[in-house]
Amino acid sequence: MAEPASIAVVVGVAGGLGGALARTLGAQGRYDLVVGLARRRPADWPNSPEWPFIETDIQNEDDLLAAAQVLRALGSLDRVVVATGLLHGEGVAPEKTMRSLDAATLTRLFAVNAVAPALIAKHLLPLTPKDRPSVFAALSARVGSISDNRLGGWYGYRASKAALNMLIATLAIEHRRTRPLGVCVALHPGTVLTDLSAPFRKGGADDTSFIPARSAQALVELMDRLGADDNGGFFAWDGSRIEW
Repeated sequence: MAEPASIAVVVGVAGGLGGALARTLGAQGRYDLVVGLARRRPADWPNSPEWPFIETDIQNEDDLLAAAQVLRALGSLDRVVVATGLLHGEGVAPEKTMRSLDAATLTRLFAVNAVAPALIAKHLLPLTPKDRPSVFAALSARVGSISDNRLGGWYGYRASKAALNMLIATLAIEHRRTRPLGVCVALHPGTVLTDLSAPFRKGGADDTSFIPARSAQALVELMDRLGADDNGGFFAWDGSRIEW
């Protein structure tokens, strides 16, 4: 009987960190397929049967359902990494004061940072194997930790990432019931030198900021070390636990 295909999925491969995560996972040589999901195919995405790409709008549940159907036909998913997120953009900027709070902006941040990953989990967690270890990881942020919030500000981003953390913790409880070897976690990638962090960096890389390849390598090494007892955890890129 043939061994089941080993499959890694990265959601958000059009972003700097998502693309780096896919390349890092591919370089390990342990996966038969590295599947990318995003609204647009990256220009440098490999044109290879071992690197399928599925055009997907994560805010459209019909798209997620269609992507899940494609993935189900490929086999069980050993690793799923959700590398999507919104901090700033057209009409969206981190709030410095409560006077800047805006309902539409808050709704958009929650839609991207919390609702979309939850729906991704809804459709992809059931595709993880029941008889061997797996990892489902969503990229969160340390600023989403309520216990660690000492500076204030960034209301919408903090709150939407805190919501993501609660969703992951709750998903992990249900996930354990049918997949005791599975791990469902939230990960803080550090300050990564991508478009997401660009407006908020005062200089180049330092000891607390990373190029995407460095962050991706640290995150992949961390995920490789996770075991069933880590299910439902919130971890920084260096493996340290972050308080909720």
